Amino acid sequence: MLSTTAFAQLPSPSHGWNMGNTLESTWGYTPPTQALINSVAAQGFNTVRIPCAWMFNSNRSGVINPSYMTQVTNVVNWCTAKGMYVIINDHWDNGWFENNAFSRYDSRLNGKLQNMWTQVANNFKNNDSHLLFACANEPNANTQAGTAILFQYYQNWVNTVRATGGNNSTRWLVVQGPSTSLGYSTQWVTSMPTDPANHVMLECHFYDPFQFTQMTTDASWGNMFYFWGAAYHTTGLASRNANWGEESNIDTALAQGQAFVQRGIPVLMGEWRAEPKPTEPDLSGQYITQNYNSTTYWNYYFHNKANADGLYCTVWDRPGELFDWTTGAVKDQAQINAVLGKSYQPPLAGL
Repeated sequence: MLSTTAFAQLPSPSHGWNMGNTLESTWGYTPPTQALINSVAAQGFNTVRIPCAWMFNSNRSGVINPSYMTQVTNVVNWCTAKGMYVIINDHWDNGWFENNAFSRYDSRLNGKLQNMWTQVANNFKNNDSHLLFACANEPNANTQAGTAILFQYYQNWVNTVRATGGNNSTRWLVVQGPSTSLGYSTQWVTSMPTDPANHVMLECHFYDPFQFTQMTTDASWGNMFYFWGAAYHTTGLASRNANWGEESNIDTALAQGQAFVQRGIPVLMGEWRAEPKPTEPDLSGQYITQNYNSTTYWNYYFHNKANADGLYCTVWDRPGELFDWTTGAVKDQAQINAVLGKSYQPPLAGL
């Protein structure tokens, strides 16, 4: 395994978890509890990514609601009390920043970004290095020119956070690649923002093949894959076997991340996960089990390959999937074992 301890203070091996659809939700959410965080830590996760919606929780003057700031602060403190590292970002947040076309630099947009993060940075300036800041989530820059504009905002963001002083002078900061794509980042991210602390890392996300990992209904452009990995392919539903994006695709993609690591730029795979399909007319009986088992294999494979390549990773999760958000009770131990890289469910034979 490559060592990235000289680059970032996140623990390695990296066993990270996202508290998704919660504090970043603009449609209402189940409040997180200390019991949830304690359970996450007890399962062996060492890093928590907390998606946030700061602008949604601000008034018209751009002042963040104190009660929301307190709620985020409480979750951060619950995590660090358990020895875990924490990454807080500005997530989709109604798209105010990341849905910008990045076709031109907008000083007003930059001003909003600086105002918001000045408040966040000042609130957490005394937290130690267990806390990281991530600027955005999935900024939709999809050209080289758009990436250059995106990185103008990032440079101003880095300068803004550093100017607040305290532990923010050296805190690790995370910037997202264009569309959080490893491929786009490899093409267009030629340098990182200038930082006197030299503590800036790159974030990308990975959900390939989407037809297998996340797609929940057939579409005109393609149908769902139920089975991923040659050992899980079936003859009875051969049309539902993945026909691209299997192990070698993960290897190739993560090698792009490894290339950044070798240049001295740490990489966070901030979101990833294969999820079982809903019941479909042609997905029943043992095929449901085969689909479920193959998702555990995808998650196991991705986690361990990312770590082997020296990358950090935080798996995507939502209320009630891996954990009960209120009690912290484990809802799916087999999937937790998979996303921690411990084990996966074997394929059923004879399908």
